[in-house]
Amino acid sequence: MEKFRVLFQHFQSSSESVMNGICLLLAAVTVKLYSSFDFNCPCLARYNALYGLGLLLTPPLALFLCGLLANRQSVVMVEEWRRPAGHRRKDPGIIRYMCSSVLQRALAAPLVWILLALLDGKCFVCAFSSSVDPEKFLDFANMTPSQVQLFLAKVPCKEDELVRDSPARKAVSRYLRCLSQAIGWSITLLLIIVAFLARCLRPCFDQTVFLQRRYWSNYVDLEQKLFDETCCEHARDFAHRCVLHFFASMQSEMRARGLRRDTAGQDTADRDPEPPEIPKPPDGLDGGGSGKAHLRAVSSREQVDRLLSTWYSSKPPLDLVASPGLWGGGLNHRAPTVAPGS
Repeated sequence: MEKFRVLFQHFQSSSESVMNGICLLLAAVTVKLYSSFDFNCPCLARYNALYGLGLLLTPPLALFLCGLLANRQSVVMVEEWRRPAGHRRKDPGIIRYMCSSVLQRALAAPLVWILLALLDGKCFVCAFSSSVDPEKFLDFANMTPSQVQLFLAKVPCKEDELVRDSPARKAVSRYLRCLSQAIGWSITLLLIIVAFLARCLRPCFDQTVFLQRRYWSNYVDLEQKLFDETCCEHARDFAHRCVLHFFASMQSEMRARGLRRDTAGQDTADRDPEPPEIPKPPDGLDGGGSGKAHLRAVSSREQVDRLLSTWYSSKPPLDLVASPGLWGGGLNHRAPTVAPGS
């Protein structure tokens, strides 16, 4: 159990590892889906190409969209591209790096499906059986053009009575299957060569820009995660203080209406009700050591709305020693404008 916990923490801390794992999982699911799929060509001249090409290209498109949805960096990339500049300039190089990373992972599963389909050859035979030139085969010499088109449309259905045990059907099917496998192996070899060249030639260029793009793309992702976690923590703390304030106010109201059951020895207390037990302001606001002082400083709905609006419209500059005056009054946690108990 301890090993699984350590592995889960590693995946949580490494977004790139998570995306690589999702990429491999989608590729494995693609292989399983294709192996369990029952392919049945309609064997009709008007629908063979539509069905074959649709089965060759539609599932990869769906897998590509699933890869984009599963990759969190795709949303972060769009947000970084669309956000207002504010106090932080936008670097197009970071967006290009994130786009390249997202596309590389999202294209893995579609490429696996297309290569499997081409190497298997069934989709290709179904899609292009009616487009074969009959002059390449001697068996069609004694057929009329309409008979040739009907025969070619029935080529993917080897159990059909018209083409069963026909040497011409086997020749056309073998020709198309070999062509499909040649295209599949060519694409595979091309992808391997491109990956090999990219891996071997990348160290030959200056790595400074690459490291900068990688660092800041990871920074944007982690910054958004930490902001969401901090917002959740502040919402929980804010709700807790609102609930405590509500019950303290209800206690005061119950005392004012005489609904509180006091003992005989508390007549003096009934004549002089105690003030409600409102939670005390945290020590961290006065410079103490409270760990949530930066959260409790924002203590009204207007402050929260303004803070979120400012975060979206003008991200803080990437300068940890920048002047707090950039944010205007009321948003700096060192100088809250509204008291915590208000």
